[in-house]
Amino acid sequence: MNVNVIAVGKIKEKFYKDALTEYTKRLSRYCKLTLYEVADEKTPDQASEREVELILEKEKERILKLVREEDYVISLEIKGKKMDSVRLAGEIESLGIRGKSNLTFVIGGSLGLHKSISDRSNLALSFSDLTFPHQLMRVILLEQIYRCYRIINQEPYHK
Repeated sequence: MNVNVIAVGKIKEKFYKDALTEYTKRLSRYCKLTLYEVADEKTPDQASEREVELILEKEKERILKLVREEDYVISLEIKGKKMDSVRLAGEIESLGIRGKSNLTFVIGGSLGLHKSISDRSNLALSFSDLTFPHQLMRVILLEQIYRCYRIINQEPYHK
């Protein structure tokens, strides 16, 4: 399976980069993983609704350039569906069985995702009611994808 992660913003911190490198290496046994970073827009303090909409629109255009028609898109959203790791593993396994070979996860920037990204998404997924920095969310996402493949292959992984 081809697994793509499209994320808004650049990773600057070495410890996040190291964690992403580690999970990318671990996942290479199970899938072809590609990480994409799209530029984020600077958000002015006290941004108006119109400014927020324009920022989300620009980020949306960058994201959608990387999404193909055949991709099964999972957007990470606070108001998305919550599921445990076993259920997410079952979803990923089921996609493979149904012939879906391109799985694309989308992580928004500090303002979230444009509505049209949510509309294009096949599944809106929430990891928590908590808010995480989008850099950390990439690490959490790769760890969960790795955990899912361990579950799918009935391999041990700490709980």
